[in-house]
Amino acid sequence: MSLSSKIVAVLLMMLAAGPATAAQEFDLVAIPAGSAQLGDAQGDANEIVRSVQIPTFRMMRTEVTNRQFARFFAATGYRTTVEFGGKGHVWWTRWERKPAVNWRRPQGSGSNLDGLADHPVVQVSAKDAEAFCRHYGMRLPSEDEWEYAARGAQGFRYPWGDSLNATALLGLANAGTYACCAASDADGYLRTAPVGSFSRGRSPFGLDDMAGNVWEWTSSPFPGSPGERVIRGGGWGNNPYCLRAAYRHGNPPDIGLDMVGFRCAAD
Repeated sequence: MSLSSKIVAVLLMMLAAGPATAAQEFDLVAIPAGSAQLGDAQGDANEIVRSVQIPTFRMMRTEVTNRQFARFFAATGYRTTVEFGGKGHVWWTRWERKPAVNWRRPQGSGSNLDGLADHPVVQVSAKDAEAFCRHYGMRLPSEDEWEYAARGAQGFRYPWGDSLNATALLGLANAGTYACCAASDADGYLRTAPVGSFSRGRSPFGLDDMAGNVWEWTSSPFPGSPGERVIRGGGWGNNPYCLRAAYRHGNPPDIGLDMVGFRCAAD
């Protein structure tokens, strides 16, 4: 085994250290059935205001971490779509498709997961997210479930309420600059933050990072673009407009980006 291979093996062992079973590590929060107030009259044209009935389901309190994904990899040997394709998308002032990128090297050569075990995993596609959830007997949430879980029965605009200003944002979510759109370390993290770092921004149902940190894959096709998948929640490089619970964006399900992760749901 080469020196570089040994280093990777040790890193994976360190990342995978922790709770021994899925039941111990996945904090699934029960989301009660209810009438979900979805959409935003002041948002994009596709954010149509509507009311839908959501059955009871469960959802992870936090986004899936590098530690959890490393354990999945150690158990299955799973290779992500980015690893097969050889390139992933990295954001600075715009999206760039770069080589030598994968979930262990989120920004490509020179990047690694040192100190990031409890940060959300990125550079995973919707297909990778589905494989992870399925392995542990879970699934991706639909976008309606996701939005309801973020807004609560009250139908808040953001997980924490209806209003936001530049000063308050620093304590509520790991996000970008208040004006659109660039990474900012004003909240202590230039890119991802450890999951659950912004407890003041929890949703009414007690879920962390439903705004900011990383966008999250859902199981729903994007309206008008059935080949794309809806992502929700905004990420570390986004401004408040993209952090609204009703905001949706569409991505091909077979790409990885360093601002997109996921969390699992279950019935």
